Amino acid sequence: MNENIKTTEDGMELDELDRRILRELQQNAAQTNLELAQKVHASPPTCLRRVKRLTESGVIARQVALLAPGLAARGLCAIVEISLDHQGAEYLDKFEEVAAAAPEVMQCYRVSPGPDFVLVLQVADMPAYHALAHRLFATHANVRNVKTYFSVNRAKFETALPL
Repeated sequence: MNENIKTTEDGMELDELDRRILRELQQNAAQTNLELAQKVHASPPTCLRRVKRLTESGVIARQVALLAPGLAARGLCAIVEISLDHQGAEYLDKFEEVAAAAPEVMQCYRVSPGPDFVLVLQVADMPAYHALAHRLFATHANVRNVKTYFSVNRAKFETALPL
């Protein structure tokens, strides 16, 4: 087996060129194909074909713009642990659906052991947090426990996956 070939969960093989392309795109997806090709030491047509294949296969899920945190009108970040009374699949799915639909929920994780969910919220201020907490947690009959941590400093925020 070739050590330079990595396989994704769905069986797609990623070689070293694919990984170089992905590393570069994770740093700057707005660069031109020519700039990308030069950085990864490939021809522009090869690079374009690889990016298209990586996108069509779902390895590249989407391309977004990351905004500076001070630009947003939402200044309070909260990390929330949620425990439910009933952990059956239908109860977990229902809460996950409700939480994921809220625009203030930036990330939603179903976790184990410990709480059932960990949410990362971004809200304008404490009154906005209270309104969201009431809407998502207090009125949801299956929520047993809510433990919230408020961020006082963001030491690291990274989106690039190690390849």
